[in-house]
Amino acid sequence: MTLLDTFSLAFRTIKGNRLRTGITVAIIAFGIMALIGIITAIEAMNKSLKESFSSMGANAFSIRFKESRVNFGGGDDVKKSKRGQKKEKKSALGKPIRREEAELFKQAYYFPGAAVSMYQRGGGGWEVQFKDRKTNPNINVWGGDENYLQVNGYQLSHGRNFNSMDVQTGRNVCVIGNSLVNKLFKGKPESALDQVIKLGSIPYRVIGVLKEKGSSAFLRQDDVVVTTYTNSRRLPNASSSYLLGVLVADVKQLDVATDQATAVFRGIRKTTPIEESNFVIEKSDKFAELFIGFLSSITGSAGAIGLITLIGAAIGLMNIMLVAVNERTREVGLIKAIGGKRKDVRLQFLFESMIISILGAIFGIILGVLVGNLFGLVLDTGFIIPWFWVGIGIVICSIVGLLAGIYPAMKAAKLNPIVALRYE
Repeated sequence: MTLLDTFSLAFRTIKGNRLRTGITVAIIAFGIMALIGIITAIEAMNKSLKESFSSMGANAFSIRFKESRVNFGGGDDVKKSKRGQKKEKKSALGKPIRREEAELFKQAYYFPGAAVSMYQRGGGGWEVQFKDRKTNPNINVWGGDENYLQVNGYQLSHGRNFNSMDVQTGRNVCVIGNSLVNKLFKGKPESALDQVIKLGSIPYRVIGVLKEKGSSAFLRQDDVVVTTYTNSRRLPNASSSYLLGVLVADVKQLDVATDQATAVFRGIRKTTPIEESNFVIEKSDKFAELFIGFLSSITGSAGAIGLITLIGAAIGLMNIMLVAVNERTREVGLIKAIGGKRKDVRLQFLFESMIISILGAIFGIILGVLVGNLFGLVLDTGFIIPWFWVGIGIVICSIVGLLAGIYPAMKAAKLNPIVALRYE
């Protein structure tokens, strides 16, 4: 028998046992679907995160009175002593940045080509109203200065930025995000200018409209109202601490700029040389790194889930192939009787096992990519195919098919043709 004859016989045998083949293919397909689906979803999340955080500017950093905490595991900010007892970390952080300190830093800090902004969080969960139209109560309010938009990666599509008079007087003027334009002004940014909207019950005149920045599941950057920090401090939910943002001209200068900012602000905050800084400097890509690192750990878990499922599929495939050997004992005897060799029988059963496994891989990859891209559809990241993991899936299934078919193939090849022909 030629190799092509052996393959053709194996394929016809699989085609003749459609129910058994279908069940086995489905088991393998679900294992691969779990692996590829989760990986594709994670790739979509990674892409969305990178796009969201890249818009914040890789050459910017902020100064806060305490570190922004993103806690994935629900654990506390604690450390363990040698006896295993939990002990709170001692830290110099926790003293809010006062307005006078922020303004002094803005005046004192100088770095070639850098823009400095001071701003304040005015709270989240605001509802904004214009006439009879309202937004959902999910609007974030920020109070900034004339450099706030530049430092935080925003651009104006219509209207103007804040000027020194707006900042000094703290009058009720604001710049609104593109999402508010769509909800309150039917997507016409030019019609929003000089209109009066209500932030809660407080009236604000719109002086500018921001270009769409691209909201995602992680950052709602267009659901925002920006006013001046001299105005936002009057809001009931305004933060007690101010923030500082610095945008440098070249990302290569970022480390030097942060060192200089640390030195200047330590003097303003009156820390001695032996004391720890009572503030933190955070770069724009910090949260992206945290989230991406977290998603990387999920990738490992996804691989473990897929591997466990595939091990179960391999065991099921081996059992089915062993049953096939017993059912086709007379067929094996006939093949040997007409001149078939051991290797022909062995290859036939190996081909059957490999074909079933690769069919499962193909269907599983297609389903996994489709399921995973549902997240891409929600996150608006476009269609994603994780080619690297697709290749790994095919390789894994080929190995599974090979390993699951070796023992049944060897068992079939060792059958005595005379005994096999007499098998009932």
